Amino acid sequence: MPENRPLRLLVITYYWPPSGGAGVQRCLKFVKHLGAFGVEPTVITVDPAQATYPVRDESLLAEVPAGVRVIRTKTSEPFESYKKLTGRAVPYGGFANEGKPGLVQKALRFVRGNLFIPDPRRGWNRHALAAVEQLLAAGETFDAVLTSSPPHSTQLIGLELKKRHGLRWLADLRDPWTDIYYYNDLHHTPPAAWLDARYERRVLTQADAVLVTSPETKRLFLAKLPALPAAKFHVLPNGYDESDFQRPTQPPTDCLRITHTGTITELYHIERLLEAVATCAARHPDVPLRLRFVGQVSAELRAQIARAGLAAATEFIDFVPHHESVDHLLSASALLMAIPDVPRNFGILPGKVFEYLAANKPILCVGPAGSDADHLLQEGGAGQALPYEDYALMLETLEALVAQWRLNPNLDLPALSHRRYSRRALAGELAEIIEL
Repeated sequence: MPENRPLRLLVITYYWPPSGGAGVQRCLKFVKHLGAFGVEPTVITVDPAQATYPVRDESLLAEVPAGVRVIRTKTSEPFESYKKLTGRAVPYGGFANEGKPGLVQKALRFVRGNLFIPDPRRGWNRHALAAVEQLLAAGETFDAVLTSSPPHSTQLIGLELKKRHGLRWLADLRDPWTDIYYYNDLHHTPPAAWLDARYERRVLTQADAVLVTSPETKRLFLAKLPALPAAKFHVLPNGYDESDFQRPTQPPTDCLRITHTGTITELYHIERLLEAVATCAARHPDVPLRLRFVGQVSAELRAQIARAGLAAATEFIDFVPHHESVDHLLSASALLMAIPDVPRNFGILPGKVFEYLAANKPILCVGPAGSDADHLLQEGGAGQALPYEDYALMLETLEALVAQWRLNPNLDLPALSHRRYSRRALAGELAEIIEL
Protein backbone atom coordinates (compact mmCIF):
# COMPACT_ATOMS: atom_id res chain seq x y z
CA MET A 1 0.00 0.00 0.00
CA PRO A 2 1.44 3.43 -0.93
CA GLU A 3 2.49 5.48 2.08
CA ASN A 4 -0.25 7.74 3.46
CA ARG A 5 -2.95 6.21 1.28
CA PRO A 6 -5.98 5.26 3.40
CA LEU A 7 -7.11 1.67 3.46
CA ARG A 8 -10.28 1.36 1.40
CA LEU A 9 -12.97 -0.90 2.89
CA LEU A 10 -16.21 -1.90 1.20
CA VAL A 11 -18.88 -2.54 3.85
CA ILE A 12 -21.89 -4.57 2.70
CA THR A 13 -24.71 -4.62 5.23
CA TYR A 14 -28.48 -4.89 4.94
CA TYR A 15 -29.08 -3.05 8.21
CA TRP A 16 -28.08 0.59 8.02
CA PRO A 17 -29.83 3.79 9.15
CA PRO A 18 -32.71 4.48 9.11
CA SER A 19 -32.98 0.85 10.22
CA GLY A 20 -33.20 0.66 14.01
CA GLY A 21 -32.63 -2.07 16.55
CA ALA A 22 -29.50 -3.90 17.64
CA GLY A 23 -28.44 -5.19 14.23
CA VAL A 24 -27.61 -1.78 12.79
CA GLN A 25 -25.28 -0.64 15.57
CA ARG A 26 -22.20 -2.70 14.77
CA CYS A 27 -21.52 -1.57 11.21
CA LEU A 28 -22.68 1.97 11.91
CA LYS A 29 -20.23 2.38 14.79
CA PHE A 30 -17.39 0.73 12.86
CA VAL A 31 -17.91 3.16 10.00
CA LYS A 32 -18.25 6.08 12.40
CA HIS A 33 -14.79 5.48 13.89
CA LEU A 34 -12.72 3.78 11.15
CA GLY A 35 -11.63 7.09 9.66
CA ALA A 36 -9.57 7.79 12.79
CA PHE A 37 -7.48 4.71 11.95
CA GLY A 38 -6.77 5.49 8.32
CA VAL A 39 -9.64 3.47 6.83
CA GLU A 40 -11.96 4.94 4.21
CA PRO A 41 -15.24 2.97 4.19
CA THR A 42 -17.80 2.80 1.39
CA VAL A 43 -21.16 1.32 2.40
CA ILE A 44 -23.48 -0.68 0.17
CA THR A 45 -26.91 -1.19 1.66
CA VAL A 46 -30.58 -1.41 0.71
CA ASP A 47 -32.85 1.47 -0.24
CA PRO A 48 -34.96 2.12 2.89
CA ALA A 49 -37.99 2.72 0.70
CA GLN A 50 -37.84 -0.96 -0.30
CA ALA A 51 -36.24 -2.48 2.79
CA THR A 52 -38.09 -4.53 5.38
CA TYR A 53 -36.78 -3.38 8.76
CA PRO A 54 -38.48 -4.69 11.90
CA VAL A 55 -38.00 -1.19 13.37
CA ARG A 56 -36.78 2.20 12.13
CA ASP A 57 -34.70 4.81 13.93
CA GLU A 58 -34.33 7.95 11.85
CA SER A 59 -32.12 9.54 14.52
CA LEU A 60 -29.25 7.18 13.62
CA LEU A 61 -28.82 8.90 10.25
CA ALA A 62 -27.10 11.74 12.10
CA GLU A 63 -24.32 9.35 13.19
CA VAL A 64 -23.18 8.56 9.64
CA PRO A 65 -20.03 10.64 9.03
CA ALA A 66 -20.59 13.31 6.39
CA GLY A 67 -17.76 12.12 4.17
CA VAL A 68 -18.81 8.48 4.00
CA ARG A 69 -20.25 7.31 0.69
CA VAL A 70 -23.41 5.23 1.10
CA ILE A 71 -24.75 3.43 -1.97
CA ARG A 72 -28.36 2.25 -1.66
CA THR A 73 -29.79 -0.35 -3.99
CA LYS A 74 -33.07 -1.94 -4.91
CA THR A 75 -34.11 -5.26 -3.42
CA SER A 76 -36.50 -8.12 -4.18
CA GLU A 77 -38.13 -9.67 -1.11
CA PRO A 78 -41.34 -11.57 -0.24
CA PHE A 79 -42.27 -9.70 2.94
CA GLU A 80 -45.20 -7.78 1.49
CA SER A 81 -46.91 -11.14 0.90
CA TYR A 82 -46.11 -12.12 4.49
CA LYS A 83 -47.77 -8.99 5.87
CA LYS A 84 -50.85 -9.50 3.69
CA LEU A 85 -51.25 -13.15 4.71
CA THR A 86 -50.71 -12.64 8.44
CA GLY A 87 -51.72 -9.05 9.00
CA ARG A 88 -48.55 -8.75 11.08
CA ALA A 89 -45.29 -6.84 10.85
CA VAL A 90 -42.06 -8.47 9.68
CA PRO A 91 -40.84 -10.87 12.41
CA TYR A 92 -38.13 -9.84 14.81
CA GLY A 93 -35.19 -12.18 15.32
CA GLY A 94 -36.47 -15.04 17.42
CA PHE A 95 -40.08 -14.17 16.46
CA ALA A 96 -40.42 -11.99 19.57
CA ASN A 97 -43.31 -10.03 18.08
CA GLU A 98 -45.37 -13.05 17.05
CA GLY A 99 -46.33 -14.81 20.26
CA LYS A 100 -47.54 -18.39 19.98
CA PRO A 101 -47.64 -19.15 16.24
CA GLY A 102 -50.91 -20.16 14.58
CA LEU A 103 -51.23 -22.51 11.64
CA VAL A 104 -50.61 -19.77 9.08
CA GLN A 105 -47.48 -18.58 10.88
CA LYS A 106 -46.16 -22.13 11.22
CA ALA A 107 -46.75 -22.69 7.51
CA LEU A 108 -44.98 -19.45 6.64
CA ARG A 109 -42.05 -20.36 8.86
CA PHE A 110 -41.81 -23.65 6.98
CA VAL A 111 -41.85 -21.79 3.67
CA ARG A 112 -39.22 -19.37 4.94
CA GLY A 113 -36.99 -22.22 6.17
CA ASN A 114 -37.21 -24.30 3.00
CA LEU A 115 -37.74 -22.00 0.03
CA PHE A 116 -35.64 -19.01 1.10
CA ILE A 117 -32.19 -20.30 1.99
CA PRO A 118 -30.42 -18.91 3.91
CA ASP A 119 -33.20 -16.32 4.36
CA PRO A 120 -35.79 -14.24 2.47
CA ARG A 121 -33.49 -11.23 2.15
CA ARG A 122 -31.39 -13.14 -0.34
CA GLY A 123 -33.34 -11.24 -2.99
CA TRP A 124 -31.15 -8.24 -2.19
CA ASN A 125 -27.93 -10.00 -3.20
CA ARG A 126 -28.10 -9.52 -6.96
CA HIS A 127 -28.74 -5.81 -6.53
CA ALA A 128 -25.83 -5.42 -4.11
CA LEU A 129 -23.53 -7.41 -6.40
CA ALA A 130 -24.48 -5.22 -9.35
CA ALA A 131 -23.55 -2.13 -7.33
CA VAL A 132 -20.13 -3.61 -6.51
CA GLU A 133 -19.53 -4.55 -10.14
CA GLN A 134 -20.25 -0.97 -11.19
CA LEU A 135 -17.63 0.33 -8.76
CA LEU A 136 -15.01 -2.17 -9.92
CA ALA A 137 -15.79 -1.54 -13.60
CA ALA A 138 -15.18 2.17 -12.97
CA GLY A 139 -11.67 1.31 -11.81
CA GLU A 140 -12.21 1.56 -8.07
CA THR A 141 -10.13 -0.68 -5.84
CA PHE A 142 -10.64 -1.87 -2.28
CA ASP A 143 -8.21 -3.34 0.21
CA ALA A 144 -10.96 -5.49 1.70
CA VAL A 145 -14.68 -6.14 1.69
CA LEU A 146 -16.64 -6.74 4.89
CA THR A 147 -20.00 -8.52 4.79
CA SER A 148 -22.05 -8.34 7.98
CA SER A 149 -24.87 -10.69 8.95
CA PRO A 150 -27.62 -11.53 9.82
CA PRO A 151 -29.20 -11.78 7.34
CA HIS A 152 -26.67 -14.52 6.59
CA SER A 153 -27.56 -14.35 2.91
CA THR A 154 -25.35 -11.24 2.89
CA GLN A 155 -22.35 -13.55 3.34
CA LEU A 156 -23.11 -15.09 -0.04
CA ILE A 157 -22.30 -11.70 -1.58
CA GLY A 158 -18.81 -11.95 -0.13
CA LEU A 159 -18.54 -15.53 -1.33
CA GLU A 160 -19.37 -14.48 -4.89
CA LEU A 161 -16.99 -11.49 -4.83
CA LYS A 162 -14.20 -13.76 -3.61
CA LYS A 163 -14.89 -16.13 -6.50
CA ARG A 164 -15.11 -13.43 -9.17
CA HIS A 165 -12.42 -10.99 -8.09
CA GLY A 166 -10.35 -12.55 -5.31
CA LEU A 167 -11.00 -9.59 -3.00
CA ARG A 168 -9.77 -9.88 0.59
CA TRP A 169 -12.95 -10.80 2.42
CA LEU A 170 -13.90 -10.37 6.08
CA ALA A 171 -17.07 -12.29 7.03
CA ASP A 172 -18.59 -10.58 10.08
CA LEU A 173 -21.12 -12.86 11.79
CA ARG A 174 -22.94 -11.02 14.56
CA ASP A 175 -24.85 -14.23 15.43
CA PRO A 176 -24.35 -17.95 14.86
CA TRP A 177 -25.81 -19.30 11.61
CA THR A 178 -27.27 -22.80 11.77
CA ASP A 179 -26.92 -22.80 15.56
CA ILE A 180 -29.00 -19.69 16.24
CA TYR A 181 -31.39 -20.43 19.09
CA TYR A 182 -34.58 -20.18 16.99
CA TYR A 183 -33.22 -22.24 14.06
CA ASN A 184 -35.49 -25.22 14.73
CA ASP A 185 -38.56 -22.95 14.56
CA LEU A 186 -37.97 -22.70 10.81
CA HIS A 187 -38.79 -26.42 10.31
CA HIS A 188 -36.09 -27.15 7.74
CA THR A 189 -36.42 -30.36 5.78
CA PRO A 190 -33.18 -32.42 5.59
CA PRO A 191 -32.29 -31.11 2.09
CA ALA A 192 -32.85 -27.49 3.18
CA ALA A 193 -30.80 -27.96 6.36
CA TRP A 194 -28.02 -29.60 4.31
CA LEU A 195 -27.91 -26.69 1.86
CA ASP A 196 -27.91 -24.08 4.61
CA ALA A 197 -25.08 -25.87 6.44
CA ARG A 198 -23.17 -26.09 3.14
CA TYR A 199 -23.43 -22.32 2.69
CA GLU A 200 -22.19 -21.84 6.24
CA ARG A 201 -19.18 -24.12 5.67
CA ARG A 202 -18.26 -22.42 2.40
CA VAL A 203 -18.35 -18.98 4.00
CA LEU A 204 -16.26 -20.03 7.00
CA THR A 205 -13.80 -21.85 4.76
CA GLN A 206 -13.34 -19.30 1.98
CA ALA A 207 -13.41 -16.00 3.88
CA ASP A 208 -9.96 -14.60 4.59
CA ALA A 209 -11.01 -13.71 8.11
CA VAL A 210 -14.11 -14.46 10.19
CA LEU A 211 -15.23 -11.93 12.80
CA VAL A 212 -17.40 -13.14 15.69
CA THR A 213 -18.76 -11.41 18.77
CA SER A 214 -17.92 -13.92 21.51
CA PRO A 215 -15.28 -16.54 22.36
CA GLU A 216 -17.93 -19.28 22.49
CA THR A 217 -19.04 -18.56 18.91
CA LYS A 218 -15.43 -18.91 17.79
CA ARG A 219 -15.23 -22.26 19.61
CA LEU A 220 -18.50 -23.33 18.01
CA PHE A 221 -17.29 -22.64 14.47
CA LEU A 222 -13.88 -24.24 15.05
CA ALA A 223 -15.56 -27.37 16.43
CA LYS A 224 -17.47 -27.67 13.15
CA LEU A 225 -14.38 -27.15 11.01
CA PRO A 226 -11.36 -28.13 13.13
CA ALA A 227 -9.06 -28.11 10.09
CA LEU A 228 -9.36 -24.33 9.84
CA PRO A 229 -6.64 -22.28 11.57
CA ALA A 230 -7.83 -20.68 14.80
CA ALA A 231 -6.02 -17.47 13.82
CA LYS A 232 -8.55 -16.99 11.03
CA PHE A 233 -11.25 -16.27 13.62
CA HIS A 234 -11.20 -12.94 15.41
CA VAL A 235 -13.33 -12.22 18.48
CA LEU A 236 -14.42 -8.64 17.93
CA PRO A 237 -17.25 -8.04 20.40
CA ASN A 238 -19.92 -5.42 20.20
CA GLY A 239 -19.34 -2.40 22.36
CA TYR A 240 -20.51 1.00 23.47
CA ASP A 241 -19.95 4.43 21.98
CA GLU A 242 -18.38 6.74 24.56
CA SER A 243 -20.18 9.73 23.03
CA ASP A 244 -23.52 8.13 23.96
CA PHE A 245 -22.63 8.21 27.65
CA GLN A 246 -21.56 11.81 28.12
CA ARG A 247 -24.90 12.58 29.78
CA PRO A 248 -25.14 12.45 33.59
CA THR A 249 -26.69 9.44 35.31
CA GLN A 250 -30.07 10.11 36.92
CA PRO A 251 -31.16 7.14 39.06
CA PRO A 252 -34.62 7.62 40.60
CA THR A 253 -34.99 8.50 44.25
CA ASP A 254 -38.67 7.52 44.59
CA CYS A 255 -38.29 3.85 43.60
CA LEU A 256 -35.80 1.09 42.91
CA ARG A 257 -36.25 0.76 39.17
CA ILE A 258 -34.95 -2.30 37.31
CA THR A 259 -34.84 -1.61 33.56
CA HIS A 260 -34.56 -3.92 30.56
CA THR A 261 -33.99 -2.58 27.05
CA GLY A 262 -34.45 -4.47 23.80
CA THR A 263 -36.32 -7.60 22.81
CA ILE A 264 -37.29 -10.26 25.36
CA THR A 265 -39.55 -13.31 25.17
CA GLU A 266 -40.56 -16.27 27.30
CA LEU A 267 -37.48 -18.11 25.95
CA TYR A 268 -35.40 -15.96 28.29
CA HIS A 269 -36.96 -17.82 31.23
CA ILE A 270 -37.12 -15.06 33.85
CA GLU A 271 -40.11 -16.50 35.75
CA ARG A 272 -38.11 -17.27 38.89
CA LEU A 273 -36.64 -13.77 38.91
CA LEU A 274 -40.14 -12.33 38.67
CA GLU A 275 -41.14 -14.46 41.67
CA ALA A 276 -38.11 -13.17 43.58
CA VAL A 277 -39.02 -9.56 42.73
CA ALA A 278 -42.58 -10.15 43.96
CA THR A 279 -41.31 -11.71 47.21
CA CYS A 280 -38.84 -8.90 47.80
CA ALA A 281 -41.51 -6.26 47.15
CA ALA A 282 -43.83 -7.93 49.67
CA ARG A 283 -41.09 -8.10 52.30
CA HIS A 284 -40.08 -4.46 51.88
CA PRO A 285 -43.16 -2.35 51.16
CA ASP A 286 -41.19 0.77 52.12
CA VAL A 287 -38.93 0.29 49.07
CA PRO A 288 -41.00 0.65 45.89
CA LEU A 289 -39.68 -1.96 43.44
CA ARG A 290 -40.49 -1.16 39.81
CA LEU A 291 -39.80 -2.93 36.52
CA ARG A 292 -39.46 -1.11 33.20
CA PHE A 293 -39.25 -2.87 29.81
CA VAL A 294 -38.22 -0.70 26.88
CA GLY A 295 -38.69 -2.44 23.52
CA GLN A 296 -40.39 -5.58 22.26
CA VAL A 297 -41.85 -7.84 24.97
CA SER A 298 -43.70 -11.01 23.95
CA ALA A 299 -47.32 -11.54 24.94
CA GLU A 300 -46.46 -14.63 26.98
CA LEU A 301 -43.83 -12.79 29.00
CA ARG A 302 -46.31 -10.03 29.73
CA ALA A 303 -48.68 -12.72 31.00
CA GLN A 304 -45.90 -14.12 33.24
CA ILE A 305 -45.41 -10.66 34.76
CA ALA A 306 -49.13 -10.43 35.47
CA ARG A 307 -49.21 -13.92 37.02
CA ALA A 308 -46.36 -12.93 39.33
CA GLY A 309 -48.54 -10.09 40.62
CA LEU A 310 -46.25 -7.42 39.18
CA ALA A 311 -48.53 -5.84 36.58
CA ALA A 312 -49.07 -2.69 38.65
CA ALA A 313 -45.32 -2.36 39.28
CA THR A 314 -44.32 -2.81 35.65
CA GLU A 315 -44.07 -0.24 32.88
CA PHE A 316 -43.90 -1.16 29.19
CA ILE A 317 -42.44 1.30 26.70
CA ASP A 318 -42.42 0.53 22.99
CA PHE A 319 -39.34 0.83 20.79
CA VAL A 320 -37.58 4.18 21.17
CA PRO A 321 -34.68 5.80 19.26
CA HIS A 322 -31.27 4.65 20.39
CA HIS A 323 -30.38 7.82 22.31
CA GLU A 324 -33.61 7.49 24.31
CA SER A 325 -32.75 3.87 25.05
CA VAL A 326 -29.47 5.08 26.56
CA ASP A 327 -31.42 7.64 28.61
CA HIS A 328 -33.46 4.78 30.08
CA LEU A 329 -30.24 3.02 31.11
CA LEU A 330 -28.97 6.14 32.84
CA SER A 331 -32.29 6.70 34.64
CA ALA A 332 -32.41 3.19 36.12
CA SER A 333 -31.36 1.95 39.54
CA ALA A 334 -30.26 -1.43 38.16
CA LEU A 335 -30.45 -3.19 34.81
CA LEU A 336 -31.97 -6.51 33.76
CA MET A 337 -30.41 -8.74 31.13
CA ALA A 338 -31.31 -12.30 30.20
CA ILE A 339 -29.81 -15.00 27.99
CA PRO A 340 -32.26 -17.26 26.11
CA ASP A 341 -32.63 -20.64 27.82
CA VAL A 342 -31.70 -22.66 24.74
CA PRO A 343 -28.98 -25.15 23.76
CA ARG A 344 -25.49 -23.74 23.14
CA ASN A 345 -26.27 -20.45 24.84
CA PHE A 346 -22.91 -20.00 26.58
CA GLY A 347 -21.70 -17.82 23.73
CA ILE A 348 -24.75 -15.55 23.51
CA LEU A 349 -23.42 -12.12 24.34
CA PRO A 350 -26.13 -9.51 23.73
CA GLY A 351 -24.82 -6.28 22.27
CA LYS A 352 -26.63 -4.38 25.00
CA VAL A 353 -24.32 -5.77 27.71
CA PHE A 354 -21.58 -3.33 26.75
CA GLU A 355 -23.91 -0.36 26.98
CA TYR A 356 -25.16 -1.76 30.28
CA LEU A 357 -21.56 -1.82 31.54
CA ALA A 358 -20.95 1.72 30.30
CA ALA A 359 -23.99 2.90 32.29
CA ASN A 360 -22.22 1.75 35.51
CA LYS A 361 -25.32 0.15 37.03
CA PRO A 362 -25.66 -3.18 38.87
CA ILE A 363 -26.74 -5.82 36.34
CA LEU A 364 -29.13 -8.68 37.08
CA CYS A 365 -28.32 -11.27 34.42
CA VAL A 366 -30.53 -14.34 34.19
CA GLY A 367 -28.51 -16.96 32.36
CA PRO A 368 -26.00 -19.79 32.63
CA ALA A 369 -23.13 -19.56 35.09
CA GLY A 370 -19.75 -19.77 33.42
CA SER A 371 -21.02 -18.29 30.15
CA ASP A 372 -19.26 -15.55 28.19
CA ALA A 373 -21.79 -13.06 29.56
CA ASP A 374 -21.12 -14.22 33.14
CA HIS A 375 -17.37 -13.83 32.72
CA LEU A 376 -17.79 -10.36 31.22
CA LEU A 377 -20.03 -9.11 34.05
CA GLN A 378 -17.73 -10.44 36.74
CA GLU A 379 -14.72 -8.96 34.96
CA GLY A 380 -16.47 -5.57 35.00
CA GLY A 381 -17.62 -5.89 38.61
CA ALA A 382 -21.24 -5.34 37.58
CA GLY A 383 -22.76 -8.63 38.72
CA GLN A 384 -22.87 -12.32 37.92
CA ALA A 385 -25.11 -14.73 36.07
CA LEU A 386 -28.20 -15.83 38.00
CA PRO A 387 -29.02 -19.37 36.79
CA TYR A 388 -32.60 -19.76 35.58
CA GLU A 389 -33.83 -21.80 38.54
CA ASP A 390 -31.65 -20.33 41.29
CA TYR A 391 -34.41 -18.50 43.13
CA ALA A 392 -32.35 -18.26 46.32
CA LEU A 393 -29.47 -16.44 44.59
CA MET A 394 -31.91 -14.12 42.82
CA LEU A 395 -33.65 -13.23 46.08
CA GLU A 396 -30.31 -12.75 47.86
CA THR A 397 -29.14 -10.40 45.10
CA LEU A 398 -32.34 -8.37 45.21
CA GLU A 399 -32.24 -8.17 49.01
CA ALA A 400 -28.72 -6.74 48.80
CA LEU A 401 -29.89 -4.09 46.31
CA VAL A 402 -32.80 -3.13 48.58
CA ALA A 403 -30.45 -2.79 51.57
CA GLN A 404 -28.13 -0.56 49.56
CA TRP A 405 -31.04 1.51 48.22
CA ARG A 406 -32.22 2.25 51.76
CA LEU A 407 -28.81 3.75 52.51
CA ASN A 408 -28.52 5.60 49.20
CA PRO A 409 -30.96 5.42 46.24
CA ASN A 410 -28.01 5.91 43.89
CA LEU A 411 -26.76 2.36 43.29
CA ASP A 412 -24.31 3.40 40.57
CA LEU A 413 -21.05 1.49 40.57
CA PRO A 414 -17.65 3.18 40.78
CA ALA A 415 -16.59 4.43 37.35
CA LEU A 416 -14.88 1.43 35.80
CA SER A 417 -12.70 1.34 32.73
CA HIS A 418 -14.39 -0.49 29.87
CA ARG A 419 -12.30 1.13 27.16
CA ARG A 420 -11.47 -2.27 25.67
CA TYR A 421 -15.12 -2.35 24.60
CA SER A 422 -15.46 1.20 23.32
CA ARG A 423 -16.61 1.32 19.70
CA ARG A 424 -13.58 3.43 18.83
CA ALA A 425 -11.12 0.89 20.26
CA LEU A 426 -12.91 -1.95 18.47
CA ALA A 427 -12.75 -0.03 15.18
CA GLY A 428 -9.01 0.19 15.75
CA GLU A 429 -8.84 -3.59 16.10
CA LEU A 430 -10.84 -3.97 12.89
CA ALA A 431 -8.40 -1.65 11.09
CA GLU A 432 -5.54 -3.94 12.13
CA ILE A 433 -7.39 -6.99 10.75
CA ILE A 434 -8.04 -5.21 7.45
CA GLU A 435 -4.32 -4.55 7.10
CA LEU A 436 -3.17 -8.13 7.84
